[in-house]
Amino acid sequence: MVEVMGKSKIRSSKKLLPCPQGICQIKLDRLLAIGCKTWLKTATIAVLLSLAGCISPPSTQQPESPLSPSPVTQNSPVESSSRLPESTANRQLLEESWGIYRERFIQEDGRVIDYEASDRSTSEGQAYAMLRAVLINDRKTFDLTLNWAQNNLRRRSAKGDFQDQLWSWKWGSLEGGNWGQIDSNFASDADIDAITALILAARRWNRSEYLDLARLKLQDLWQFSTIAVPEGQRYLLPGPKEAFVPSASTIYLNPSYFAPYAFRLFAQVDPEHDWLSLVESSYQALEKSSQVSQVGLPSDWIALDTQTGQFKPLPTSSKIESVYSFDAYRVWWRVAWDAAWFQSPEALRYLRTATRNLQQRWDSSGRLPARINLQGRPLVNYEATSQYAMLYSAFSVIAPDTAKQLLAEKLLPQYNQGVWDDQSAYYTQNLVWLALLPPETINPRLLQPQ
Repeated sequence: MVEVMGKSKIRSSKKLLPCPQGICQIKLDRLLAIGCKTWLKTATIAVLLSLAGCISPPSTQQPESPLSPSPVTQNSPVESSSRLPESTANRQLLEESWGIYRERFIQEDGRVIDYEASDRSTSEGQAYAMLRAVLINDRKTFDLTLNWAQNNLRRRSAKGDFQDQLWSWKWGSLEGGNWGQIDSNFASDADIDAITALILAARRWNRSEYLDLARLKLQDLWQFSTIAVPEGQRYLLPGPKEAFVPSASTIYLNPSYFAPYAFRLFAQVDPEHDWLSLVESSYQALEKSSQVSQVGLPSDWIALDTQTGQFKPLPTSSKIESVYSFDAYRVWWRVAWDAAWFQSPEALRYLRTATRNLQQRWDSSGRLPARINLQGRPLVNYEATSQYAMLYSAFSVIAPDTAKQLLAEKLLPQYNQGVWDDQSAYYTQNLVWLALLPPETINPRLLQPQ
């Protein structure tokens, strides 16, 4: 963790933003909170793919467009013209932080940089940028980040041909000083977010080519990242079947990848596949897998026995865990969007049930540990801004007073000149922004069949 932290400094001639008040003097547990996020995100897919024996060797394929390995460019790629409706809550903060994010995390060519992980880029990072860009009506950044991903992340075969329209999850520094795809496997949450952004962009800016690409990606996502179990239920896998189906009777799932609102949009534009069945299986998996936790919380990872239909923790030998932590936070945001955009009764029921323990902890102590095990015991003493942000989106739907408390006591104090926590916290910037953007900001017509 310390080594990763040491590599996360921004290498740029720009003046660095000052740390938020108190952050520069934070204790070791806060430093670990930042480092732990990096380790978990880096290990999550790599470890599982390694277990399945399908990690590809570092690619020597050069990107189609020559790129400088410099992690930061001197100029922001987009004019500061992106705007939200005047009535948007926290509008100035959202617009300001988006502008700062563009300047510090997105190169002129559209590459999004994760400074906490050796300046790599990920499909997740490109997709988050696309989603944020369309939500704030920033078409130029949308096109830049989309084009970079299409030019550099599309998966290739051993012969160099394009395999499909899904994106390799990790791109960065290779041996010999070159930059390119480090791992050609995909992470389905990134492609889901990118497809969602493409559908919204096609409708917002009346561009059919975005929808055409969305449909192509949907074909591949369905084929390579969904699986029907013996009883007939179909589930979303976190990535390739070779990596997440360790045996004939077991599949590994990541609850934070379930995006019911996205599956509803997919059903509108791709009638050839039963995307609504994934809405049903997602809520079923969320509800049943949360029961594995004695306090009813979702886990970063969970195993499903396809013969019995029982959910269970991953093996203790696994380097990734069935624990409530940095991945699982995103469950709150994804389910909250389904509740807000599509008035989903399943979403409301799950949020009210699954957040009870966290609500009780908040009411009793005014703080939440960043990691909690299946027995309900805190695993660490530190807190996580990203958790509070994701919970803010959930409590905005089911407990507005608690949401206001989280905003005032845990989110705004961590914000300083466009940045939450610290200047290299890529993951936190995205999760807080997506959580604070009021779901009703998006025009309802963009959520309806066109």
